[in-house]
Amino acid sequence: MTGSGSIRLVYEHPGCDTSTAWATVPREPVEAEKPELIARIKSMLKEQNAVLVAHYYVHSDLQDLAEATGGIVSDSLDMANFGYRHPAKTIIVAGVRFMGETAKILNPEKRVLMPDLYAECSLDLGCPSAEFTAFCDQYPDRTVVVYANTSAAVKARADWMVTSSIALPVVKHLKEQGKKILWAPDRHLGDYVQEQTGADMLMWQGSCIVHDEYKAKELAELKGKHPRAKVLVHPESPRAVVKLADVVGSTTQLIRAAQNLDAKEFIVATDNGILHKMRTLCPEKYFLEAPTVGAGANCVSCSHCPWMAMNGLLNLAEVLETGRNEIHVDPAIIPRAVQPIQRMLEFAKQIGLPTQGIGNA
Repeated sequence: MTGSGSIRLVYEHPGCDTSTAWATVPREPVEAEKPELIARIKSMLKEQNAVLVAHYYVHSDLQDLAEATGGIVSDSLDMANFGYRHPAKTIIVAGVRFMGETAKILNPEKRVLMPDLYAECSLDLGCPSAEFTAFCDQYPDRTVVVYANTSAAVKARADWMVTSSIALPVVKHLKEQGKKILWAPDRHLGDYVQEQTGADMLMWQGSCIVHDEYKAKELAELKGKHPRAKVLVHPESPRAVVKLADVVGSTTQLIRAAQNLDAKEFIVATDNGILHKMRTLCPEKYFLEAPTVGAGANCVSCSHCPWMAMNGLLNLAEVLETGRNEIHVDPAIIPRAVQPIQRMLEFAKQIGLPTQGIGNA
């Protein structure tokens, strides 16, 4: 911690001269405040024809509020698609900035607000559009595939956008066409996809500050103490951690695995915000966080994204009261940024993958 309510974050990235970012921890309401506060938010959502969409990683209060008011708790692309299908004129995105931008790209005519516009993502921050464009320009023979966790400007430079659950079939398809790939930004997810498909992939060296901290040695030791536990791992994790997994998948896929596997214990290697949904859906099962401590630990996240933690009931109420924190995307970028998203969605239809709940971070 550095100063009141601030966390210093360090992450790796090429070609960018900013190596730190800041996340501010919002004030949490005391329990006695919550009933009136939640009732006020519900009233404002209705009055403003607004819908709340929340990511699995944000505070459980926001997840519960989204579902109680006709919104959704899901991954970022599903959040944006839900906002597109929903008749509400305003979408409130409880998540991180690229999620708000994706919602705006798919819903340019709607107002998109966020509890805090400074809620960022290390993958997005570690892939600045100017540096990324210059990188792509060096390899014009490669098909550019970017992960959902990127800015609108980076998406606008891409040929394809993918989520973690469709990355494998998309890259396999491109390989079969003889394409060489430039992949960004997550090197661990890229490494997993390359290993599974054998594709020729040139990697941008980004990583998620949460998933990058999981430790294989300590995970193996925890598994030894819980030999019947199934290990659920998000592919943004390092290769050694992925190799210990019983299931590797997106947030949506990991939740479904927790529901469908007959195990009673699970060790989960993704942001611990997801445990609220897992415990709600599977109250008879026991969930443990995968370890982020051990040799070489530099834990700035400890299994929870500090930027996701910037979303709270109080700043949600403030945004509804003031109308501040609106997401704007350059109208000139939107037609280009939406193309790689639409290409992915069309491909999902072609291979019979549902376009809802296809999952990413």
